[in-house]
Amino acid sequence: MKKKNLLEECVRASLEQYVDDLGDADPSGMYEMVISCVERATLAFALERADHNQSRAADFLGITRNTLRKKLLAYKLLPTD
Repeated sequence: MKKKNLLEECVRASLEQYVDDLGDADPSGMYEMVISCVERATLAFALERADHNQSRAADFLGITRNTLRKKLLAYKLLPTD
């Protein structure tokens, strides 16, 4: 028996709801919207799970700390002083 990917199912259900909510309007820019929403949520989650330790969060994600920092800045996920 093949195991279902629950995350993929959640994304698909969310997309179906999004398109249904549009009614007669055609979706536009969905790919970029989905990628940015998922990426932002993933970065925030990893940072929280790592107690805001960027090196640990980068390890969780399998990316370098510099890449993580660049993405955190782009998504405005770093605390402001």
